[in-house]
Amino acid sequence: MTSTSDSEFGAPADFGGTITENLPSATPAWPDRPRPNRRGPGGKPDVIVMLVDDMGYSDIGAFGSEIPTPHLDAVTAEGARLTDFHVTPTCSPTRAALLTGCNSHAVGMGAVANVDDGFPGYAAELAPNQPSMAEAFRDAGYATMAIGKWHLCREQDMHAAGDRHSWPLQRGFDQYYGFLEAQANLHAPAQLYEGNSPVRTEEYPPGYYLTDDLTDRAVEMIAETHACDPTKPLMMYYAHAAVHSPMHIKDGAAEPFRGQYDSGWEQVRAERRRRQDLLGVVPDAAGTGPMNEDLGPDVPAWDSLTDDGRRLAARHMENYAAMVVSIDESVGRIREIQRRLGRLENTIFVFLSDNGAATAGPGGTVGMFNFLANMDRSRKLSVDERVAEEIGRIDELGGPASWPHYASAWATVANTPFRRHKFSTYRGGHQVSCVMSWPAGLGLGKEPEKPQDRNRHDDDNATPTGAVRHQYAHVTDIFPTLAELAGVDIPASRQGLDARPLDGTSMVAALRDPDAPSAHGDQYYECLGERAYYAGEFELVARHAPATPFAADRWELFRPASDPVQLEDVAEQHPEVVADLVSRWERAARENQVYPMSNGSPLHFYQRDPAEQRLATETVMVPETPPLERFRVSQLVDGRSFSVEVTLGAGYQPGDAGVLYAHGGQESGLVLFVEDGHLRVEQNAWGRVTDSAAFPAPIPAGATRLGMRVEAPGRSRWQVTLEIDGVAVAEGIELSQLSWLVPFSGLSVGRMHRSPVSARLHREHGMFPYSGRWETVTIRPGQFAPDAPSQHLETIRQMGAATQ
Repeated sequence: MTSTSDSEFGAPADFGGTITENLPSATPAWPDRPRPNRRGPGGKPDVIVMLVDDMGYSDIGAFGSEIPTPHLDAVTAEGARLTDFHVTPTCSPTRAALLTGCNSHAVGMGAVANVDDGFPGYAAELAPNQPSMAEAFRDAGYATMAIGKWHLCREQDMHAAGDRHSWPLQRGFDQYYGFLEAQANLHAPAQLYEGNSPVRTEEYPPGYYLTDDLTDRAVEMIAETHACDPTKPLMMYYAHAAVHSPMHIKDGAAEPFRGQYDSGWEQVRAERRRRQDLLGVVPDAAGTGPMNEDLGPDVPAWDSLTDDGRRLAARHMENYAAMVVSIDESVGRIREIQRRLGRLENTIFVFLSDNGAATAGPGGTVGMFNFLANMDRSRKLSVDERVAEEIGRIDELGGPASWPHYASAWATVANTPFRRHKFSTYRGGHQVSCVMSWPAGLGLGKEPEKPQDRNRHDDDNATPTGAVRHQYAHVTDIFPTLAELAGVDIPASRQGLDARPLDGTSMVAALRDPDAPSAHGDQYYECLGERAYYAGEFELVARHAPATPFAADRWELFRPASDPVQLEDVAEQHPEVVADLVSRWERAARENQVYPMSNGSPLHFYQRDPAEQRLATETVMVPETPPLERFRVSQLVDGRSFSVEVTLGAGYQPGDAGVLYAHGGQESGLVLFVEDGHLRVEQNAWGRVTDSAAFPAPIPAGATRLGMRVEAPGRSRWQVTLEIDGVAVAEGIELSQLSWLVPFSGLSVGRMHRSPVSARLHREHGMFPYSGRWETVTIRPGQFAPDAPSQHLETIRQMGAATQ
């Protein structure tokens, strides 16, 4: 049989070859896929974007810090400092804007991904129609990889059975290693993920440190990609856990900084401000924001603190400096592997923070040993009480027993010279340091310096430090900038849905020409009801106090060119400008899904998707069940009564001992265990330990059911009854009620895991696996406490409405 018709042999219409009956006479063809080559003239650049968490504007050397950051200095020398670069005032929104090039509310991420209050602008996951930077680069033939913090999916989807549509691999990354949460224990992360799968780690090795682990994996991914296909360019998104709380450090890492901060926050800030002027970052004539202001946290004068208060505060900052150094070291390791593989010259490297530095909340006067203790509703400590309680543990700060955060005043130092902090729409909340380089493509390190931009250092000698760019830019500009530099097309749709046009604009013209105007145009800001609007010559900021009507806000007006620190309000001189910019802000809010805004009431956090209630169900765990993640198991205990029942199968045998149920870690938690023939419970409530040793509960041989019944009567209390074979054997054990983010470290059965709940048990028994045979652990959620917020949503809603 012979024929020249492809269709006769079933050839697809788009097949480029010919199909005949027999293979030798047929003409083959292969799919035409993008295969960019990073080598040779015009080779595609590698792209590495490194995002740090909660780092202030002045925290790296190129922006005035005393903390040594030589590897970032090297990036600076090859590239440019963007001195007027802005993000959103908080975490998840910045990440969404970075990865999509769109305003955060417009792509469903108007608040942190922990907020899921049922409105389009606050969907807590990336919009399904909006392509990500990773998807664009992957479609263009790049290898794409993500490292570190994600925080772009709903809490109810973070567990192993969760919907993964807003996880990294489903949003364009070929590889991922990191964590989905807002924060992580750097000594013992609660749950890491590799690709779409939880990493099964029961105990971390001595000396483990998350920043090093993440960097190890980043280096490994780069080396593996290069070995597999040396011609293929890569795009890496590396999002650090640092310097977000907990401010953990490696053992000994802070030693080089001992005594460096004893002079106090006022002095350190003044020195940073002087260096910023010398570096050409922000001129001295622009002034410096106040250390203390009515809308911000109370900042005491350094000299007003007690000796112990100053010791604690200084130690926190020494540790913070060590965290910044660890980030810089990660930069150096990434650059070194790129250099060794011959890729560094053709690498675009972008470094920025996700928002301004963060305060420590109500307990932040001198810093906090356990930052999560801000959620402890059972007591409130004065500054003197906190100092007295924590000074004895000063050497544990930064270690695995702590969950520390530095003093709010150090956040003000970090944000030098600006006003306010993370969550604020004043510049301290959203103006961050940003460094960008591409030696082969931009050549910025060779650019002649302008006299006002020279780094004279202390001896006033001119030292080349790369270029300085003072044009306004926004985080939404990064995607279009990188796409233009790399020659990557930005998709106009995703999964058959039309995409929103990007809100960001390319910075390439400004990067190449210091005199080019900013291309970005107007930009709105909103965070937890705070508002601002940038419009070139003017910018508008609303002074908003929580739980007050938005109509009562007083709008302040500033001229950013001459007053970037926002010290001189000119609203009274230009009422027509104020009216115009308010109108523009309102229009932008409507166009970007900003409404409804949080008014400072807890409704923003407590109003939740009813679908979460499916997780508050009887949960059975068997010996093969790995530890469960934080949010999934919080639904069993948060704000409510619950019970735990352990079945032992063949029954208890004298000598059997170990942990039956462990919920949490050293940050806070609850552990049910058998020791010396007794059933016991121990709680770690933000470091305060309560043990049931005073309530004897001997276990008879042959007992088949051990457990506890936990009642939540209200007033932030739990009352525990220990039970053996269904009979109460110890009653009236009073514990503090843990809620929301605590316990943070998830739930394990049959042993403690990762971060041990009980320091004593760990010291004496390790993770203390139960030595006997057990079959099931069943957790049954009960009724909510009468004063649980979930039981008073309508009241909270009415209170919030009354303020408007």
